[in-house]
Amino acid sequence: MSELALMPEEAAPQGGFRARHALLKRLADVVSLPTSRINAFERAVTGDLLVEMLRLASHEDRKRVTARLAPLAELPSALTRMLLRDEPDIAGLLIEQCASLSDADLVSCARDAGTEHRLLMAGRRALSEVVTETLMSFGESPVIEAVLRNNTARLSQVAVEGVVSLSRTERGLCHHLLKRPELRPSGAYVMFWWCEPDDRRTILQRFAVSREVMQEVVEDVFAMAAEENWQDPVSRKALQFIERRQRNRAAIEKSPYSGLEQAVEAAARDGLTREVATEIAYLSGVKPVTGAKILGDPGGEPLAILCKATGLGKSDLTGLWRSMRRPETADDGSIHPAWERVQITYDMLAVDRAQTVLRYWNWSLSSALTPALLRAIRDGEEDGMDDYSAPERAAMLALAENFGR
Repeated sequence: MSELALMPEEAAPQGGFRARHALLKRLADVVSLPTSRINAFERAVTGDLLVEMLRLASHEDRKRVTARLAPLAELPSALTRMLLRDEPDIAGLLIEQCASLSDADLVSCARDAGTEHRLLMAGRRALSEVVTETLMSFGESPVIEAVLRNNTARLSQVAVEGVVSLSRTERGLCHHLLKRPELRPSGAYVMFWWCEPDDRRTILQRFAVSREVMQEVVEDVFAMAAEENWQDPVSRKALQFIERRQRNRAAIEKSPYSGLEQAVEAAARDGLTREVATEIAYLSGVKPVTGAKILGDPGGEPLAILCKATGLGKSDLTGLWRSMRRPETADDGSIHPAWERVQITYDMLAVDRAQTVLRYWNWSLSSALTPALLRAIRDGEEDGMDDYSAPERAAMLALAENFGR
């Protein structure tokens, strides 16, 4: 049997041209020949002729030829470009089956074709960072979700940060993003503010890390910084993140309360006023903007993290919960789900891990708040976010809703 007789020549469709039908099959067979029978230039010329014929071919003929060419290790570039931009059911044969497609082929298709093509591409095996970043850059939730579900796809940090930002409005993406190995604690801590309760628990279980190793390594550096009277702002800021002590001793000397417990007690007794909330934040070693974000969170889990990180007991947690007039029981007399989650969060976290989360929040939500950043948050200027640092971007995302967004 001749090597050219690779595609069975079925009868042409009724009303079609048998010669065209046969020629398409034969040219596809020529393109499919091994390199021992045809050189690259011959394959390219045959491919160009096939492209011209396929432009006028029927849908069924184009699909049949594509199915024949999909398994090939080498395809003429002009033929590849045309078929990748064909109808989704035709392009999908190449996208799903053709291992020889390059990143350039896929990126070009993603940019030139439509959502259906990008959705097909999102499920392709072993997608590179370049391709996934292009696919996700269109902001199409179904495509992004498909990429996140693709365990063989690789994501760049730029793409991950983009999804973290998008998840603030497309919250269904949070669950899928939390399963990705590329997600880092910085992104997870920011996402925490708008995640559902189950996703919040996942974040705390997976990303609330200990600082024990850092503390052991820099133990002697604290004495060095003290000798320098803490004049270096760079080392001071880093050591504040690492140190074991959470409460602000200097704030106690200036506070009208003798300690954090007394401030919490006052809140439980008289209600949580702005003044008391500010004192609780200072005494806890965080800035007022961080404290406001924690105390104003609808879910309540950040309150448990604050209490655990600062060494407050469960009675103090209960007092704070009541001071905000949050429900403790449901209509049927059982414990309210939100209050139950808060208590579980308190119990599940070690002090050191709770401090890591709290300090990252404080770092990203307060120390990064320059006047320019505050204006960006108020005005919703997210187009230029690449100009900001990681904590600045975190602050923009987490605090956006606080400024009427």
